[in-house]
Amino acid sequence: MLHLVGETIDAKRAHYRARAGTLTPLVRGIYVESESDIETVILGHAVRIARYLYPSAYLSSASSLLLGLAPDGRLFISGRRNQRTRLRTLEIVQNTAPENPSIAPAVIGDDLGELHVDISSPRQRFLEAFRLRSEHASAVTPEMRDRMAVRLVEEYGSPEAAAESVWALARGNGWYREGERAERFLLQRPAAEVPPNKAALHLLVAWHGELLGHLTHDGFEWRWKPRKRAAPELVRENAPGKLPSFIESLLPEGWLAQILRESNQREALRGGRRYMSNVSVAPSRTELAALPEDTLSTPLEAFCEAGRFTGRYRGPGRGSIEETFERNLALLYLQPRTPRLSGVQIKAPMSLLADGTLLPALDRAFTHVLKPAGTAGFETLPVVEWLCLEFGRAGGFEVPSSALIEMPDGMPPALLVERFDIRRGPEDRRRLALEDFCSILDLPASAKYGDTIEHVAKGLRPLSTDPAADLGILFRRAALAWLIADGDMHLKNLALLRTADAGARAFTSVRLAPLYDAVTTRVFPGLAGDRMALKLNGKDDRLRLRDFLTMARTIGLPSGEAEAALAELVARLSRRAATLELPAFAQQSEAVRTMRDRVSGIVGERSAALIQDSS
Repeated sequence: MLHLVGETIDAKRAHYRARAGTLTPLVRGIYVESESDIETVILGHAVRIARYLYPSAYLSSASSLLLGLAPDGRLFISGRRNQRTRLRTLEIVQNTAPENPSIAPAVIGDDLGELHVDISSPRQRFLEAFRLRSEHASAVTPEMRDRMAVRLVEEYGSPEAAAESVWALARGNGWYREGERAERFLLQRPAAEVPPNKAALHLLVAWHGELLGHLTHDGFEWRWKPRKRAAPELVRENAPGKLPSFIESLLPEGWLAQILRESNQREALRGGRRYMSNVSVAPSRTELAALPEDTLSTPLEAFCEAGRFTGRYRGPGRGSIEETFERNLALLYLQPRTPRLSGVQIKAPMSLLADGTLLPALDRAFTHVLKPAGTAGFETLPVVEWLCLEFGRAGGFEVPSSALIEMPDGMPPALLVERFDIRRGPEDRRRLALEDFCSILDLPASAKYGDTIEHVAKGLRPLSTDPAADLGILFRRAALAWLIADGDMHLKNLALLRTADAGARAFTSVRLAPLYDAVTTRVFPGLAGDRMALKLNGKDDRLRLRDFLTMARTIGLPSGEAEAALAELVARLSRRAATLELPAFAQQSEAVRTMRDRVSGIVGERSAALIQDSS
């Protein structure tokens, strides 16, 4: 066992145990249990020891590729100066780092756990392999150089592009001879595969229980290896070393990411097993096989009357919702078999049983999403979303079944929404997947705001199996978002629903997904001036009829068709705004009635403004 003063043991205790003979000192601050195999302990913790002795140095040369020791027991690092440290058979060789180093983060695992370290980037380690009269360069074997070259060519697309990128780094550090030699090698050589370390992840990714491929992380970057094609291509490697966008889009964000304390993609995928779109991720086939299948056996409409859930809610009561709901839900999510959800709003995965009982979807099919009331002015958020979904239904959009739940102990109503991306009963053998536009456009979740409807249309057109119809729906969706003042229709709230028939090797249908997560944001505290999440015709506020018609022409929708669609949508929403009522139990609250009137008022005002524009 290794001990580091200040990290695993304090100085006084280390000194006392060393005098007693139970610890053996190696160098200042580093001790090993005397009864241990000291050589094995030192070599097994070489990176940790180097980081302790040289906290500002980083792994370089062969060690940055191997993420550890070279086969001869040397560990190569770069730092402020040239120096060498020997601990028994471990030799730490440090050379002077370049003035403008290119480094990247990595994770190393040993018996004390995982540690995050900096390493030479793929470009820099490749240049280090060609340094003149350098011990660091001599440690890089021909096989290692081949691996480095292949990695760079994969990243930059061609040997020429890789050479140009390497040259840019070489010039910035005055490594001209190294740049020349690296260029010659890149334009001539192939080669091999990067070895893993103890922190490496190897995960199996399945869809509807069918294995799609292998996802690995070697401590530095991701690799996706698809299984020999048996299903439609769902997961694509967008860029070498990057987590595939489709899988990234499934990961928790917002509230759930905070309570799970998963600071990176690696931790998130290691912690979860079940995701939306019928995707499961696990380290073994046994774990995959043990997960329940998400199939809808009891539709919500069987227990819904005039917008009210008539089944039996078996979730937390007033005390746990108001005081400990988030904590209890967090504990639920800490169990790997609990389905993971994305989105900022608090949500709970639920299962609706045949007798109308609604329970958390822990070891059951995940069929419905529960959205409880918020706090600090957002207590009516579920009611507002229900209203907006009803407006969408009235506007002719496909909308999933939803209902307001009368919560116990006089709590504000919650919203229950039925999943539309799962099979409808045991006879349904289709395979379904929901892919949001962050994934489709290969953008991180942080970029979900600030894009444009026109860009969404550009990504939609080549993928849809009915692009003309879907472009029309997208146009009307943008208009609906403006008419209901939905400032949260961002790239993760627009998606494609992909469907493949049983046994098909390609998707049978790829269409714009039904309406979901629609909310009038302007009625909530601090959002009175909320703008559209996605611009159209270069604008995100004060939209006029001509803006929509210009956008329609841009995306290839005939002006006459666009005007007719707008007129019909406005007429439908105006009629519904005059008649839309909440379930009786929800209207007992003055705050809820006020919110209903505000939402209907906004829809009425904006509809009238568009009608006036057209006259």
